[in-house]
Amino acid sequence: METIAYIPSPSRGVIHLGPIPLRGYAFCIIIGVFVAVWLGNKRWIARGGRAGTVADIAVWAVPFGLVGGRLYHVITDYELYFSAGRDWVDAFKVWQGGLGIWGAIALGAVGAWIGCRRRGIPLPAYADAIAPGIALAQAIGRWGNWFNQELYGRETHVPWALHITSSEGGRVPGYYHPTFLYESLWCVGVAFLVMWADRRFKLGHGRAFALYVAAYCVGRGWIEYMRVDDAHHILGLRLNDWTAMIVFLLAVLYIVVSVKKRPGREAVVEPGAADEETDGGAAADGTDGAAGTEAAPEAEAAGSAPEAEPEPETGDEAEEVKDEAGSAPTKKS
Repeated sequence: METIAYIPSPSRGVIHLGPIPLRGYAFCIIIGVFVAVWLGNKRWIARGGRAGTVADIAVWAVPFGLVGGRLYHVITDYELYFSAGRDWVDAFKVWQGGLGIWGAIALGAVGAWIGCRRRGIPLPAYADAIAPGIALAQAIGRWGNWFNQELYGRETHVPWALHITSSEGGRVPGYYHPTFLYESLWCVGVAFLVMWADRRFKLGHGRAFALYVAAYCVGRGWIEYMRVDDAHHILGLRLNDWTAMIVFLLAVLYIVVSVKKRPGREAVVEPGAADEETDGGAAADGTDGAAGTEAAPEAEAAGSAPEAEPEPETGDEAEEVKDEAGSAPTKKS
């Protein structure tokens, strides 16, 4: 059967700006990080935090996440780097692809915990704010696999088939299911699901993040089942399928337990942020902040508004006022 429509692969995944290589895979990851920080910052401020806090903690979380993602990939696919005929130096070539989301989230959480601890911020509250952004970052990052012509499924002739043209790394040119695209679209849906549920149910104490993890695992399970690249199998299932199922159960368990132990949402996510906003408002407009501006109408309604200062009186009126005060009046000559 002839494929009459398909998704073309890029002719190359890197452009050289003089001696500097500009790689599509790296650009997708960088753009994804910026989107995650931008959205996380907006959500953090809406929860009562300070602007810039998300970026400060991301300085810790992102490098840890990149290391964790690479470690997971190298450990679970060690034969690609340490078997006979392989060069172990390739394990450090991140730009060639190979970042496991499970390791990225796990070690990235360690980096975020360090950053949160330094700022006196609860990690679960930070995780809730950043969760939809992480899903969008994954959606963007998956397009890096398109640049590298990797992460595809079984052969197919659907109109949206991915046309693989490179034979590097054992690839067989042909038309395949674009599982990178499926996962990208799924992650966008997960991001919107978490934002809707967070707004609807006021999720807190890490439950928005746990919902993101659980929802992602559901999609990763069926997408992983479609992939045809080499992977370790346990009882007929790919290793990542087992990982998705275990992580899904842990995420759901966390939601159930945390709802019973800590219902509702955190009242304060960043100590001192509310006071700082009030002081900032007073300094900007010369008032005592929002509370001060609303106090005057309330005082006036209660009859406690300050009386206007009387106009100075002259002549005989001034003398009469002095008589009432019991002081000796002095007449003008």
